Amino acid sequence: MSVVRSLYERFAKLGHEVAKFGTVGLIAYIIDTGTFNLLKYDGGPISHKVLTDKIISTSLAATFAYFANRHWTWRARARTGLGREYMLFFVFNGIGLGIALACLATSHYVLDLRSGLADNVSANVIGTLLGTLFRFWSYRRWVFIEAEEPLRSEEAASAAVV
Repeated sequence: MSVVRSLYERFAKLGHEVAKFGTVGLIAYIIDTGTFNLLKYDGGPISHKVLTDKIISTSLAATFAYFANRHWTWRARARTGLGREYMLFFVFNGIGLGIALACLATSHYVLDLRSGLADNVSANVIGTLLGTLFRFWSYRRWVFIEAEEPLRSEEAASAAVV
């Protein structure tokens, strides 16, 4: 029975993490997509540079996502230092951005699908979905690592004596 309970607890914890990560991701997605479309359609000096627009929008969304994931999604995980976590978070976000940019560049430049709908589907649906799967796995694995098990009281007492 303890195996079943252990599996339940593990998947319940994972389910909570996925739900929180999804909520943060949804808000970051709104920031990313909203900023991308604002930059693309505002008629400003970079509105014709879709890859630059995507880099800017993703950078803003990623900054929000780091702080929301650190302080909400994985707040109970070990703190390994802001510099380390932030650097790794942005490296993995860069890879996720690369996935979205590859989808957008393929659609926009290779397939010559240059409509607003095509740009949004390739970058903000396909690219974001693939990038999100990669980000969840990498953040959980390398950025917000599991806290080590606390010592049991006897182990803590003997460690203090030594």
